[in-house]
Amino acid sequence: MPLQSTLSGRHSVKAENTQYDGRSFEELRHECLKNGVLFEDPDFPAADSSLYYSQSVPVHIEWKRPKELCNNPKFIVGSADRTDICQGQLGDCWLLAAIASLTLKKDAMARVIPHDQDFDHRYAGIFHFQFWQHNKWLDVVVDDRLPSVRNQLIMLHSASNNEFWSALLEKAYAKMYGSYEALKGGTTMEAMEDFTGGVGETYETKKAPGNLFSIMKKALDRGSMMGCSIDITSSAESEAKTASGLVKGHAYSITGLEEVHFRGQKVQLIRIRNPWGQVEWNGPWSDKSREWNYIDSAEKNRILQNAAEDGEFWMEFEDFKRNYDKVEICNMTPDSLTDDTKRHWEVSLFEGNWIRGSTAGGCRNYIDTFWTNPQFKLLLEDADDDDDVCSVVIALMQKNRRKLRKEGLDLETIGFAVYEAPEDEDQAGKDFFRYHASKARSRTYINMREVAERFTLPPGKYLLVPTTFQPHHEADFLIRIFSEKKASALEMGSNVDADLPDPPMPTQPEEETDEEKGLRRLFDQLSGEDKAISVRELQQMLNGVLSRRREIKFDGLSLSTCHSIINLMDVDNTGKLEFQEFKVFWEKMKKWIMLFLSFDTDRSGKMSSYELRSALKAAGMHLNNKLLQLVGLRFADDSYDIDFDDYLTCIVRLENMFRAFQALDKFKRGRVKMNIMQFLMLSMNV
Repeated sequence: MPLQSTLSGRHSVKAENTQYDGRSFEELRHECLKNGVLFEDPDFPAADSSLYYSQSVPVHIEWKRPKELCNNPKFIVGSADRTDICQGQLGDCWLLAAIASLTLKKDAMARVIPHDQDFDHRYAGIFHFQFWQHNKWLDVVVDDRLPSVRNQLIMLHSASNNEFWSALLEKAYAKMYGSYEALKGGTTMEAMEDFTGGVGETYETKKAPGNLFSIMKKALDRGSMMGCSIDITSSAESEAKTASGLVKGHAYSITGLEEVHFRGQKVQLIRIRNPWGQVEWNGPWSDKSREWNYIDSAEKNRILQNAAEDGEFWMEFEDFKRNYDKVEICNMTPDSLTDDTKRHWEVSLFEGNWIRGSTAGGCRNYIDTFWTNPQFKLLLEDADDDDDVCSVVIALMQKNRRKLRKEGLDLETIGFAVYEAPEDEDQAGKDFFRYHASKARSRTYINMREVAERFTLPPGKYLLVPTTFQPHHEADFLIRIFSEKKASALEMGSNVDADLPDPPMPTQPEEETDEEKGLRRLFDQLSGEDKAISVRELQQMLNGVLSRRREIKFDGLSLSTCHSIINLMDVDNTGKLEFQEFKVFWEKMKKWIMLFLSFDTDRSGKMSSYELRSALKAAGMHLNNKLLQLVGLRFADDSYDIDFDDYLTCIVRLENMFRAFQALDKFKRGRVKMNIMQFLMLSMNV
């Protein structure tokens, strides 16, 4: 079931401690003060590994504390503002643009940068910051040893040589993701969400609605954080400066929007900041342009009060749309920026994953596997106030991809589709998606951390399918579903259950069919005086019988499979099978063979592991995504196929365990503190 809550009261949520030993900032600081030592962080050491994971450090770097770099270090000088942010040697302008936006929202900043720390009171070389990650607030502790060359900070730093909040914030953020290098390249939206837990929206300036200025002004007034950038067509253009003073492929923050009277007309202006702290727009309305001479002096002084070569500049909004390509807005809540209504949002949250061979089905282009993706049913019962539709924001986020860069992994291309849901509570199958079109979907599949879209849908039941673009691509994900009215949501196919009929009574010898008589003769040849066969004799018998069936292509059943069969059918616990027990098994076997052949469409002797859910359902067994993923990883080969022997092992073990659980539950009903999911995961050798 999802976590369901109201999107409010962020500051009341206690942040989790992230230190390996579980101790909090206060506990660590108290211990250092008590022992008279400065904190040295064992989780993020002052070492090359904290800087880079893919290369050696190019210069000789010394890790120094602020008191070694200046005489009178301060955590914050005056107040933390956007001029305190100057980019260092790291390509993390996206992060710096988000920090600049953060300084404009004081309540959010107070959460990220707790005020219980400085260099003058209870200083112990330890600082902490709080970030939002996957619906949780994390408290990240760092020591204050910072990378420097010749007593100069080489990463993010303040314009004031004795101010260190921004450098320490960057270090804590780098620690959260594993290293400074992990921060190379990103979107401003990603960091803005990490600072607020908000939800993002992206606008393309060339395709934006006509009221984009109004949308952005309202966003800024509501405390939203904003960034912008210019697209590049090749890596060679990255960070390239244009003739007008703008930088391509570079993240800027948007810090102001104004309307001024200019020569009898209203002109819309936008204020933008370059995290470099320099390199500014040199066109109309730039710091020293003549346009400023034609507006009221009081208005000019108010707007230009901080004008300097500080990387911040004004430009006309139409010039902005012509020169910039993308605007990113991180809203503290999903309140629409296109109307004046402030809403009270409910949020449902799901966590899941795409695992190759079972639940990584890819997008709708891959119809044979698309249906195997995780599915979520959303029930929208009540329309919005004063409306007959339901406002919904769906945000799909892939988890931990930045941390996984050092393992050679990066962002997957993700998206989602929304369908009118069938009445069935089970996972929708292939034919449903073959014959039904989506009612809503993400605008595109893109390799970003989060894809978020706003929809208005009539009340009803809907099916949400999050996917990677291509099948077999693995990732963990988080889905947030925001709605004005409370909406119920559940994960489809989450039940674990079995409908296993009692085995039929074996026929008497005089009533045996010709097939059974033939099996009895072979059985008698293999069994000894006890009239029972061992596991090796069972292997010999089944391989002999099945090898005559040309429709089944396989290399023989393994000893492990035959052990599982005896465990299932040996009712008298002798470790062997008598013929009556074998006959009951053979009836099951024939049904399982027909099932396998119905999914082995090319008669290769293998079935796709993505079809395992359907095959098990036909055999009377229902597994949820977690168990299907484990079973797929255990039995599927590198091509996501399962051969007959592994299929048989899987289905025999599952039936054995379902029956064992049912017997245990019946015997100890009310005293067994274990559900069927736990029992299967503990019992099955996966």
